[in-house]
Amino acid sequence: MAPSRVDDDKSEAPKTSYDINVPYHALSEEYEKRIKGRTEFPEYLPVWEEGLWHDDFPVFEFHDPALRADKKKPNLFQGGVAAVPITPRMGTVLTGVKLETLSKEAKDELALLICERKIVVLRDQLEFLKTGPQFQVEFMEHYGKLSQQPVTGAVKGFPQFHIIHRDGNEEEIEHFFKHKMTTTIWHHDVSYERQPPGYIMLGILACPDVGGDTVVADMSMAYQRLSPVYQQMLDQLRAIHTSENLIAHAKRAKGVVRADPIDTNHPVVRVHPVTGERSIFLNMEWIKEIIGLKDLEAESVTRFLMDQVRMGHDFQARVRWEKHSVVMFDGRTTLRQFLVASVDEPS
Repeated sequence: MAPSRVDDDKSEAPKTSYDINVPYHALSEEYEKRIKGRTEFPEYLPVWEEGLWHDDFPVFEFHDPALRADKKKPNLFQGGVAAVPITPRMGTVLTGVKLETLSKEAKDELALLICERKIVVLRDQLEFLKTGPQFQVEFMEHYGKLSQQPVTGAVKGFPQFHIIHRDGNEEEIEHFFKHKMTTTIWHHDVSYERQPPGYIMLGILACPDVGGDTVVADMSMAYQRLSPVYQQMLDQLRAIHTSENLIAHAKRAKGVVRADPIDTNHPVVRVHPVTGERSIFLNMEWIKEIIGLKDLEAESVTRFLMDQVRMGHDFQARVRWEKHSVVMFDGRTTLRQFLVASVDEPS
């Protein structure tokens, strides 16, 4: 492994900011001492380990666990497990599930439920969160090869974790709003990877009583709402996704960088391997170009589609976070955005 890299470029960081919830530097000793006495899970505070370098994953064959699942889901829905829909079309809240005890068959059925409902919220997962990083990595390996973030903080010894951490830094917030009107941005996770994640897990260790919700859009329904003519045009298009801006910003912020920037070619419309649904795979964060279109044409297509997502409240679901909840998303058919809870309270 090559050593981690810090760029010597002294120029000003680009206006695009990834600072909110995604710091680039180790926490100060003073802050660490203060927060470690308050947090229930100090082992999940973000670290930036030296000497790590992540080469791009080679393409691998993926066998979706949902294809093995019993469609009736008898192993998942047993022992008093209850399901409540978030909306009629997407999102399900499960209570009574103990993630740490699920059998392989139940994990497969959970995968199928995620494919069908796009989002599954699992309440009261304290025991799963207490199992620790090693167990959680092994749990998620059931759902595929794990991604490794190129610039952000992770759990010590486990680069597969992406830690979202608010430290109450008001200066950081003020800097962000010098250039931005809102903290929200519709995004796919690491869509620049050759094989972006299909299944994504988020666990909440601490959160405010209100606020901080996550809004999720169903990109298969966004596709279905388009006219057949527009669908046919999108079906022919491919886009270049890139991590260039992310890497450049981290370097100029004097942060640790663990990977070279990558450009990847993906179809604008993807076909889901389990449900067969067609969904739009485009965002405003990682897209470098749409192949074959001029810049203004590509911008027009992207802005039109993102406007439909922003206005499409009838194909969105809002996840309200509760302490010790775990949420699993289908990364192939959803876009999401987070809503910052407050600007003066660490979480």
